[in-house]
Amino acid sequence: MYSTIEDALRGQITGRVLVPGQDGYAEEAAGFNLAVRHRPAVIVAAEGAADVAAAVRLAAAHGLPVAVQSTGHGAVQAADGALLISTRAMREIVVDASARTAVIAAGCTWGEVIAAAAPYGLAPLCGSATGVGVVGFTLGGGIGPIARTFGFAADHVREITVVTGDGVVRTAGPGSEPDLFWALRGGKAGFGVVTSITVDLLPLTHLYGGGLFYAAEDAGRVLHAYRTWAGTLPEATTTSVALLRLPPLPELPPQLSGRFVVHLRVAHVGEGQEAEDLLAPMRAVAEPVLQAVGPLPYAAIDSIHQDPAGPMPVAERGVLLRELTAETVEALLAAAGPAVPAPLALVEIRQLGGALAREPREPNAVGGRDAAFSLLAIGAPVPELMETAVPAAVRAVTEAATPWATGGTQINFHGGALAPEEISRAWPAETLRRLAKLRDVYDPANLFRFGHVVPREG
Repeated sequence: MYSTIEDALRGQITGRVLVPGQDGYAEEAAGFNLAVRHRPAVIVAAEGAADVAAAVRLAAAHGLPVAVQSTGHGAVQAADGALLISTRAMREIVVDASARTAVIAAGCTWGEVIAAAAPYGLAPLCGSATGVGVVGFTLGGGIGPIARTFGFAADHVREITVVTGDGVVRTAGPGSEPDLFWALRGGKAGFGVVTSITVDLLPLTHLYGGGLFYAAEDAGRVLHAYRTWAGTLPEATTTSVALLRLPPLPELPPQLSGRFVVHLRVAHVGEGQEAEDLLAPMRAVAEPVLQAVGPLPYAAIDSIHQDPAGPMPVAERGVLLRELTAETVEALLAAAGPAVPAPLALVEIRQLGGALAREPREPNAVGGRDAAFSLLAIGAPVPELMETAVPAAVRAVTEAATPWATGGTQINFHGGALAPEEISRAWPAETLRRLAKLRDVYDPANLFRFGHVVPREG
Protein backbone atom coordinates (compact mmCIF):
# COMPACT_ATOMS: atom_id res chain seq x y z
CA MET A 1 0.00 0.00 0.00
CA TYR A 2 1.07 3.57 -0.64
CA SER A 3 1.59 5.75 2.42
CA THR A 4 0.86 9.13 0.78
CA ILE A 5 -0.93 10.46 -2.28
CA GLU A 6 2.47 11.43 -3.69
CA ASP A 7 3.64 7.83 -3.49
CA ALA A 8 0.38 6.59 -4.97
CA LEU A 9 0.59 9.02 -7.85
CA ARG A 10 4.18 8.11 -8.61
CA GLY A 11 3.10 4.48 -8.74
CA GLN A 12 0.33 5.11 -11.26
CA ILE A 13 1.21 8.23 -13.26
CA THR A 14 3.37 8.26 -16.41
CA GLY A 15 3.97 12.01 -16.23
CA ARG A 16 5.78 14.00 -13.55
CA VAL A 17 4.46 14.28 -10.00
CA LEU A 18 5.62 17.47 -8.27
CA VAL A 19 5.29 18.66 -4.68
CA PRO A 20 6.17 22.01 -3.05
CA GLY A 21 9.90 22.64 -2.97
CA GLN A 22 10.67 20.26 -5.80
CA ASP A 23 12.41 21.44 -8.97
CA GLY A 24 9.80 22.27 -11.60
CA TYR A 25 6.91 22.72 -9.14
CA ALA A 26 6.76 26.52 -9.36
CA GLU A 27 7.11 26.54 -13.14
CA GLU A 28 4.34 23.97 -13.62
CA ALA A 29 2.01 25.82 -11.24
CA ALA A 30 2.55 29.18 -12.96
CA GLY A 31 0.15 30.44 -15.62
CA PHE A 32 -0.42 33.50 -17.79
CA ASN A 33 -2.33 35.42 -15.12
CA LEU A 34 0.33 36.35 -12.58
CA ALA A 35 -2.30 37.74 -10.22
CA VAL A 36 -3.36 34.15 -9.44
CA ARG A 37 -0.59 32.06 -7.89
CA HIS A 38 -1.45 28.41 -7.30
CA ARG A 39 -0.04 26.59 -4.27
CA PRO A 40 -1.36 23.07 -4.82
CA ALA A 41 -0.56 20.19 -2.51
CA VAL A 42 0.65 18.20 -5.50
CA ILE A 43 0.88 18.65 -9.27
CA VAL A 44 0.36 15.95 -11.86
CA ALA A 45 1.89 16.85 -15.22
CA ALA A 46 -0.38 14.51 -17.14
CA GLU A 47 0.73 12.87 -20.37
CA GLY A 48 -2.65 11.46 -21.36
CA ALA A 49 -6.18 10.56 -20.35
CA ALA A 50 -4.99 7.60 -18.24
CA ASP A 51 -2.86 9.92 -16.12
CA VAL A 52 -5.79 12.29 -15.65
CA ALA A 53 -8.15 9.48 -14.67
CA ALA A 54 -5.70 8.05 -12.14
CA ALA A 55 -5.09 11.50 -10.66
CA VAL A 56 -8.81 12.18 -10.24
CA ARG A 57 -9.44 8.81 -8.59
CA LEU A 58 -6.54 9.27 -6.17
CA ALA A 59 -7.54 12.84 -5.34
CA ALA A 60 -11.02 11.61 -4.45
CA ALA A 61 -9.61 8.78 -2.33
CA HIS A 62 -7.39 11.21 -0.39
CA GLY A 63 -9.99 13.95 0.00
CA LEU A 64 -8.27 16.51 -2.24
CA PRO A 65 -10.13 18.83 -4.62
CA VAL A 66 -8.97 18.88 -8.24
CA ALA A 67 -7.95 21.86 -10.35
CA VAL A 68 -6.76 21.85 -13.96
CA GLN A 69 -4.56 24.20 -15.94
CA SER A 70 -3.07 24.43 -19.40
CA THR A 71 -1.87 27.96 -20.20
CA GLY A 72 -3.46 29.63 -17.18
CA HIS A 73 -5.03 32.48 -19.18
CA GLY A 74 -8.38 31.91 -17.49
CA ALA A 75 -7.12 31.54 -13.93
CA VAL A 76 -9.36 33.39 -11.47
CA GLN A 77 -8.88 31.43 -8.23
CA ALA A 78 -5.77 29.97 -6.60
CA ALA A 79 -5.84 26.17 -6.41
CA ASP A 80 -4.30 26.13 -2.94
CA GLY A 81 -4.19 22.72 -1.28
CA ALA A 82 -5.54 20.98 -4.38
CA LEU A 83 -4.29 18.35 -6.73
CA LEU A 84 -3.48 20.42 -9.80
CA ILE A 85 -3.59 18.57 -13.11
CA SER A 86 -1.40 20.30 -15.66
CA THR A 87 -2.24 19.31 -19.24
CA ARG A 88 0.66 21.17 -20.87
CA ALA A 89 2.46 18.00 -21.92
CA MET A 90 -0.60 16.78 -23.87
CA ARG A 91 0.13 18.34 -27.27
CA GLU A 92 -1.05 15.97 -30.01
CA ILE A 93 -3.09 17.37 -32.90
CA VAL A 94 -4.61 15.15 -35.59
CA VAL A 95 -6.09 16.91 -38.62
CA ASP A 96 -8.59 15.10 -40.84
CA ALA A 97 -8.58 17.24 -43.96
CA SER A 98 -11.41 15.36 -45.67
CA ALA A 99 -13.72 15.68 -42.65
CA ARG A 100 -12.43 19.20 -41.90
CA THR A 101 -11.85 18.38 -38.25
CA ALA A 102 -9.02 18.36 -35.76
CA VAL A 103 -8.64 16.22 -32.65
CA ILE A 104 -6.77 18.43 -30.19
CA ALA A 105 -5.14 17.32 -26.95
CA ALA A 106 -5.84 19.41 -23.87
CA GLY A 107 -2.48 21.17 -23.66
CA CYS A 108 -2.55 22.72 -27.14
CA THR A 109 -2.82 26.40 -27.97
CA TRP A 110 -4.72 27.87 -30.89
CA GLY A 111 -1.46 28.85 -32.56
CA GLU A 112 -0.44 25.20 -32.68
CA VAL A 113 -3.78 24.20 -34.20
CA ILE A 114 -3.55 26.97 -36.80
CA ALA A 115 -0.10 25.73 -37.81
CA ALA A 116 -1.32 22.13 -38.07
CA ALA A 117 -4.40 23.03 -40.14
CA ALA A 118 -2.85 25.61 -42.48
CA PRO A 119 -1.16 23.12 -44.88
CA TYR A 120 -4.63 21.79 -45.71
CA GLY A 121 -6.13 25.23 -46.37
CA LEU A 122 -8.11 25.02 -43.13
CA ALA A 123 -8.33 27.02 -39.91
CA PRO A 124 -9.91 26.67 -36.45
CA LEU A 125 -12.33 29.18 -34.96
CA CYS A 126 -9.84 30.64 -32.48
CA GLY A 127 -9.76 33.60 -30.15
CA SER A 128 -8.06 36.96 -30.52
CA ALA A 129 -4.79 35.66 -28.97
CA THR A 130 -3.48 32.40 -30.37
CA GLY A 131 -1.35 31.67 -27.30
CA VAL A 132 -4.54 30.87 -25.38
CA GLY A 133 -5.34 27.22 -24.68
CA VAL A 134 -7.97 25.57 -26.87
CA VAL A 135 -9.93 23.76 -24.16
CA GLY A 136 -10.61 26.50 -21.60
CA PHE A 137 -11.52 28.98 -24.32
CA THR A 138 -13.95 26.58 -25.97
CA LEU A 139 -15.62 25.29 -22.79
CA GLY A 140 -16.50 28.90 -21.97
CA GLY A 141 -18.09 29.48 -25.37
CA GLY A 142 -15.22 31.18 -27.17
CA ILE A 143 -15.64 34.52 -28.97
CA GLY A 144 -12.98 35.36 -31.54
CA PRO A 145 -12.25 37.95 -34.23
CA ILE A 146 -14.66 36.35 -36.77
CA ALA A 147 -17.35 35.28 -34.29
CA ARG A 148 -20.24 37.18 -35.88
CA THR A 149 -19.66 35.19 -39.06
CA PHE A 150 -19.28 31.71 -37.56
CA GLY A 151 -20.56 31.89 -33.97
CA PHE A 152 -18.99 30.59 -30.77
CA ALA A 153 -16.11 28.14 -30.84
CA ALA A 154 -18.31 25.84 -28.73
CA ASP A 155 -20.80 25.72 -31.61
CA HIS A 156 -18.18 23.90 -33.72
CA VAL A 157 -17.26 21.06 -31.36
CA ARG A 158 -17.85 17.50 -32.59
CA GLU A 159 -16.73 15.47 -29.58
CA ILE A 160 -15.05 15.82 -26.18
CA THR A 161 -13.07 13.28 -24.18
CA VAL A 162 -13.37 14.04 -20.47
CA VAL A 163 -12.59 12.47 -17.11
CA THR A 164 -15.54 12.99 -14.76
CA GLY A 165 -15.58 13.04 -10.96
CA ASP A 166 -15.66 9.24 -10.70
CA GLY A 167 -12.32 9.00 -12.54
CA VAL A 168 -13.95 7.50 -15.64
CA VAL A 169 -12.83 8.54 -19.14
CA ARG A 170 -15.94 9.39 -21.13
CA THR A 171 -16.54 10.36 -24.75
CA ALA A 172 -19.20 13.03 -24.97
CA GLY A 173 -20.90 13.73 -28.27
CA PRO A 174 -24.34 13.90 -29.88
CA GLY A 175 -24.69 10.11 -29.70
CA SER A 176 -22.80 9.42 -26.48
CA GLU A 177 -23.33 11.20 -23.14
CA PRO A 178 -25.40 13.91 -24.89
CA ASP A 179 -26.27 15.72 -21.64
CA LEU A 180 -22.61 15.96 -20.70
CA PHE A 181 -21.78 17.08 -24.25
CA TRP A 182 -24.36 19.85 -23.95
CA ALA A 183 -23.03 21.00 -20.56
CA LEU A 184 -19.34 21.02 -21.46
CA ARG A 185 -19.92 23.34 -24.41
CA GLY A 186 -20.53 26.59 -22.54
CA GLY A 187 -20.79 25.31 -18.97
CA LYS A 188 -17.07 26.04 -18.49
CA ALA A 189 -15.81 24.21 -15.36
CA GLY A 190 -17.06 21.72 -12.81
CA PHE A 191 -17.95 18.71 -14.95
CA GLY A 192 -14.57 17.04 -15.36
CA VAL A 193 -11.11 17.34 -16.87
CA VAL A 194 -11.13 17.48 -20.66
CA THR A 195 -8.31 15.48 -22.23
CA SER A 196 -9.10 16.10 -25.92
CA ILE A 197 -11.58 17.94 -28.05
CA THR A 198 -12.61 17.46 -31.67
CA VAL A 199 -13.53 20.64 -33.53
CA ASP A 200 -14.64 21.70 -36.99
CA LEU A 201 -12.09 23.42 -39.20
CA LEU A 202 -13.04 26.19 -41.60
CA PRO A 203 -11.97 26.30 -45.28
CA LEU A 204 -10.32 29.65 -44.66
CA THR A 205 -6.77 30.76 -45.42
CA HIS A 206 -7.09 34.57 -45.43
CA LEU A 207 -9.29 37.35 -44.19
CA TYR A 208 -9.28 41.13 -44.38
CA GLY A 209 -8.65 42.91 -41.13
CA GLY A 210 -6.51 44.80 -38.70
CA GLY A 211 -6.89 47.95 -36.66
CA LEU A 212 -7.12 51.72 -36.67
CA PHE A 213 -5.69 53.66 -33.73
CA TYR A 214 -7.09 57.09 -32.88
CA ALA A 215 -5.77 59.79 -30.56
CA ALA A 216 -7.22 60.38 -27.10
CA GLU A 217 -8.89 63.62 -28.12
CA ASP A 218 -10.95 61.72 -30.69
CA ALA A 219 -12.26 59.11 -28.24
CA GLY A 220 -15.76 60.56 -27.97
CA ARG A 221 -16.19 61.00 -31.72
CA VAL A 222 -14.96 57.49 -32.44
CA LEU A 223 -17.16 55.77 -29.84
CA HIS A 224 -20.28 57.66 -30.87
CA ALA A 225 -19.63 56.87 -34.53
CA TYR A 226 -18.95 53.23 -33.69
CA ARG A 227 -22.29 52.71 -31.93
CA THR A 228 -24.24 53.71 -35.05
CA TRP A 229 -21.82 52.22 -37.60
CA ALA A 230 -21.81 48.78 -35.99
CA GLY A 231 -25.51 48.36 -36.67
CA THR A 232 -24.95 48.69 -40.42
CA LEU A 233 -22.47 45.82 -40.69
CA PRO A 234 -23.15 42.43 -42.23
CA GLU A 235 -22.42 39.14 -40.44
CA ALA A 236 -19.27 38.82 -42.53
CA THR A 237 -17.77 41.61 -40.42
CA THR A 238 -16.83 41.34 -36.74
CA THR A 239 -15.65 44.43 -34.88
CA SER A 240 -14.67 45.76 -31.49
CA VAL A 241 -13.39 49.04 -30.13
CA ALA A 242 -11.10 49.49 -27.15
CA LEU A 243 -9.86 52.32 -24.98
CA LEU A 244 -6.20 51.55 -24.33
CA ARG A 245 -3.79 53.03 -21.83
CA LEU A 246 -0.50 51.81 -23.23
CA PRO A 247 2.73 51.70 -21.22
CA PRO A 248 5.86 53.51 -22.45
CA LEU A 249 7.58 50.52 -24.04
CA PRO A 250 10.31 50.80 -26.67
CA GLU A 251 8.81 47.95 -28.71
CA LEU A 252 5.62 49.96 -29.28
CA PRO A 253 5.42 52.43 -32.19
CA PRO A 254 6.07 56.00 -31.00
CA GLN A 255 2.48 56.97 -31.90
CA LEU A 256 1.27 54.48 -29.27
CA SER A 257 3.97 54.19 -26.63
CA GLY A 258 2.85 55.67 -23.31
CA ARG A 259 -0.38 57.03 -24.80
CA PHE A 260 -4.12 56.74 -24.43
CA VAL A 261 -5.53 55.57 -27.77
CA VAL A 262 -8.75 54.20 -29.19
CA HIS A 263 -8.26 50.96 -31.08
CA LEU A 264 -10.88 49.98 -33.65
CA ARG A 265 -10.53 46.30 -34.61
CA VAL A 266 -12.11 44.80 -37.69
CA ALA A 267 -12.16 41.36 -39.33
CA HIS A 268 -14.02 40.73 -42.57
CA VAL A 269 -14.54 37.37 -44.20
CA GLY A 270 -14.84 38.45 -47.82
CA GLU A 271 -13.35 40.72 -50.43
CA GLY A 272 -10.97 43.51 -49.48
CA GLN A 273 -12.79 46.22 -51.40
CA GLU A 274 -16.04 45.30 -49.70
CA ALA A 275 -14.30 45.60 -46.34
CA GLU A 276 -12.81 48.97 -47.21
CA ASP A 277 -16.19 50.28 -48.31
CA LEU A 278 -17.66 49.18 -45.00
CA LEU A 279 -14.77 50.76 -43.07
CA ALA A 280 -14.93 54.11 -44.90
CA PRO A 281 -17.32 55.82 -42.44
CA MET A 282 -14.97 55.13 -39.55
CA ARG A 283 -11.94 56.33 -41.47
CA ALA A 284 -13.82 59.60 -42.00
CA VAL A 285 -14.56 60.18 -38.31
CA ALA A 286 -11.02 61.23 -37.43
CA GLU A 287 -7.50 60.80 -38.75
CA PRO A 288 -5.97 57.64 -37.27
CA VAL A 289 -2.57 58.06 -35.66
CA LEU A 290 -1.70 54.57 -36.90
CA GLN A 291 -3.49 52.15 -39.17
CA ALA A 292 -2.84 48.61 -40.26
CA VAL A 293 -5.79 47.09 -42.12
CA GLY A 294 -5.48 44.83 -45.11
CA PRO A 295 -5.42 41.23 -46.31
CA LEU A 296 -4.12 38.84 -43.64
CA PRO A 297 -3.14 35.20 -43.69
CA TYR A 298 -5.16 33.42 -41.03
CA ALA A 299 -1.93 32.72 -39.14
CA ALA A 300 -1.64 36.50 -38.56
CA ILE A 301 -5.01 36.78 -36.82
CA ASP A 302 -3.24 37.91 -33.62
CA SER A 303 -2.44 41.21 -35.34
CA ILE A 304 -6.09 42.30 -35.26
CA HIS A 305 -6.43 42.71 -31.47
CA GLN A 306 -2.70 42.73 -30.63
CA ASP A 307 -3.29 41.24 -27.18
CA PRO A 308 -0.24 40.93 -24.88
CA ALA A 309 1.61 37.67 -25.41
CA GLY A 310 3.62 37.44 -22.19
CA PRO A 311 2.44 36.62 -18.66
CA MET A 312 1.00 39.52 -16.67
CA PRO A 313 -1.23 40.11 -13.64
CA VAL A 314 -4.85 40.36 -14.80
CA ALA A 315 -7.93 41.68 -13.02
CA GLU A 316 -10.97 41.89 -15.27
CA ARG A 317 -14.72 42.15 -15.23
CA GLY A 318 -17.28 41.91 -18.01
CA VAL A 319 -20.97 42.52 -18.60
CA LEU A 320 -23.30 42.08 -21.53
CA LEU A 321 -25.20 45.01 -23.02
CA ARG A 322 -28.61 44.94 -24.69
CA GLU A 323 -27.80 48.19 -26.51
CA LEU A 324 -25.12 50.81 -26.96
CA THR A 325 -26.68 54.26 -26.84
CA ALA A 326 -25.30 57.78 -26.79
CA GLU A 327 -25.87 57.77 -23.04
CA THR A 328 -23.94 54.50 -22.70
CA VAL A 329 -20.97 56.00 -24.49
CA GLU A 330 -21.00 59.10 -22.29
CA ALA A 331 -21.19 56.96 -19.16
CA LEU A 332 -18.20 54.90 -20.28
CA LEU A 333 -16.18 57.98 -21.15
CA ALA A 334 -16.97 59.40 -17.71
CA ALA A 335 -15.73 56.19 -16.08
CA ALA A 336 -12.77 55.36 -18.31
CA GLY A 337 -12.14 58.12 -20.84
CA PRO A 338 -8.82 59.88 -21.40
CA ALA A 339 -9.58 62.51 -18.72
CA VAL A 340 -10.00 59.84 -16.02
CA PRO A 341 -6.81 58.91 -14.10
CA ALA A 342 -7.85 55.28 -13.63
CA PRO A 343 -5.53 52.24 -13.36
CA LEU A 344 -7.03 50.56 -16.41
CA ALA A 345 -5.27 48.83 -19.28
CA LEU A 346 -8.27 48.24 -21.54
CA VAL A 347 -11.97 48.93 -21.82
CA GLU A 348 -13.38 47.02 -24.74
CA ILE A 349 -16.75 46.92 -26.49
CA ARG A 350 -17.29 43.90 -28.75
CA GLN A 351 -20.18 43.77 -31.16
CA LEU A 352 -22.11 40.52 -30.87
CA GLY A 353 -25.15 39.34 -32.82
CA GLY A 354 -24.95 37.61 -36.17
CA ALA A 355 -24.13 33.91 -35.83
CA LEU A 356 -23.49 34.41 -32.09
CA ALA A 357 -27.20 35.00 -31.57
CA ARG A 358 -28.28 31.69 -33.09
CA GLU A 359 -28.40 28.25 -31.48
CA PRO A 360 -26.12 25.78 -33.25
CA ARG A 361 -27.34 22.58 -34.88
CA GLU A 362 -26.37 20.74 -31.70
CA PRO A 363 -27.66 23.00 -28.88
CA ASN A 364 -25.25 23.80 -26.06
CA ALA A 365 -25.07 25.64 -22.74
CA VAL A 366 -23.48 28.87 -24.02
CA GLY A 367 -25.10 31.91 -22.42
CA GLY A 368 -25.41 35.50 -23.57
CA ARG A 369 -26.81 34.95 -27.06
CA ASP A 370 -29.38 37.68 -26.45
CA ALA A 371 -26.81 40.46 -26.02
CA ALA A 372 -25.91 43.08 -28.61
CA PHE A 373 -22.47 43.95 -27.19
CA SER A 374 -20.06 42.77 -24.54
CA LEU A 375 -18.18 45.19 -22.32
CA LEU A 376 -14.88 44.17 -20.73
CA ALA A 377 -12.63 46.15 -18.41
CA ILE A 378 -9.09 45.00 -17.62
CA GLY A 379 -7.02 46.68 -14.94
CA ALA A 380 -3.51 47.99 -15.34
CA PRO A 381 -0.93 45.26 -14.58
CA VAL A 382 0.39 46.97 -11.44
CA PRO A 383 1.01 44.25 -8.81
CA GLU A 384 0.85 46.57 -5.79
CA LEU A 385 -2.62 47.80 -6.85
CA MET A 386 -4.18 44.44 -7.79
CA GLU A 387 -6.05 44.12 -4.49
CA THR A 388 -7.19 47.72 -4.15
CA ALA A 389 -7.35 50.41 -6.84
CA VAL A 390 -7.39 48.10 -9.86
CA PRO A 391 -10.51 46.06 -8.92
CA ALA A 392 -12.29 49.25 -7.95
CA ALA A 393 -11.55 50.87 -11.31
CA VAL A 394 -12.63 47.76 -13.21
CA ARG A 395 -15.87 47.54 -11.24
CA ALA A 396 -16.58 51.23 -11.81
CA VAL A 397 -16.56 50.71 -15.57
CA THR A 398 -19.02 47.83 -15.58
CA GLU A 399 -21.27 49.50 -13.02
CA ALA A 400 -21.40 52.62 -15.19
CA ALA A 401 -23.02 50.51 -17.92
CA THR A 402 -25.65 48.94 -15.63
CA PRO A 403 -28.64 50.84 -17.09
CA TRP A 404 -27.96 49.23 -20.49
CA ALA A 405 -26.88 45.79 -19.31
CA THR A 406 -28.81 42.56 -19.89
CA GLY A 407 -27.99 41.40 -16.37
CA GLY A 408 -25.85 38.60 -17.77
CA THR A 409 -22.19 37.95 -18.43
CA GLN A 410 -20.23 35.83 -20.89
CA ILE A 411 -18.35 33.36 -18.72
CA ASN A 412 -14.96 33.73 -20.45
CA PHE A 413 -15.14 37.48 -19.79
CA HIS A 414 -16.81 37.22 -16.39
CA GLY A 415 -13.70 37.93 -14.31
CA GLY A 416 -13.00 37.04 -10.71
CA ALA A 417 -16.42 37.65 -9.12
CA LEU A 418 -16.97 34.08 -7.90
CA ALA A 419 -19.90 34.37 -5.48
CA PRO A 420 -22.69 32.00 -6.58
CA GLU A 421 -25.05 34.86 -7.38
CA GLU A 422 -22.38 36.43 -9.60
CA ILE A 423 -21.43 33.25 -11.46
CA SER A 424 -25.11 32.47 -12.00
CA ARG A 425 -25.42 35.55 -14.20
CA ALA A 426 -23.54 33.78 -16.98
CA TRP A 427 -26.48 31.57 -17.97
CA PRO A 428 -30.24 31.89 -18.40
CA ALA A 429 -32.20 30.46 -15.44
CA GLU A 430 -33.33 27.29 -17.22
CA THR A 431 -29.81 26.58 -18.50
CA LEU A 432 -28.39 27.20 -15.03
CA ARG A 433 -30.81 24.72 -13.42
CA ARG A 434 -29.95 22.03 -15.95
CA LEU A 435 -26.21 22.62 -15.50
CA ALA A 436 -26.52 22.39 -11.71
CA LYS A 437 -28.34 19.06 -11.95
CA LEU A 438 -25.68 17.69 -14.30
CA ARG A 439 -22.94 18.75 -11.90
CA ASP A 440 -24.60 16.54 -9.31
CA VAL A 441 -24.48 13.67 -11.78
CA TYR A 442 -20.91 14.03 -12.99
CA ASP A 443 -19.19 15.50 -9.92
CA PRO A 444 -21.30 14.53 -6.89
CA ALA A 445 -18.31 14.88 -4.52
CA ASN A 446 -17.61 18.44 -5.72
CA LEU A 447 -14.00 17.66 -6.65
CA PHE A 448 -13.96 20.31 -9.38
CA ARG A 449 -14.68 23.43 -7.35
CA PHE A 450 -12.16 26.01 -8.58
CA GLY A 451 -12.80 28.88 -10.96
CA HIS A 452 -15.93 29.48 -13.00
CA VAL A 453 -17.94 26.58 -11.62
CA VAL A 454 -21.74 26.35 -11.95
CA PRO A 455 -23.26 26.81 -8.46
CA ARG A 456 -25.16 23.85 -7.09
CA GLU A 457 -28.90 24.20 -6.49
CA GLY A 458 -29.85 25.14 -2.93
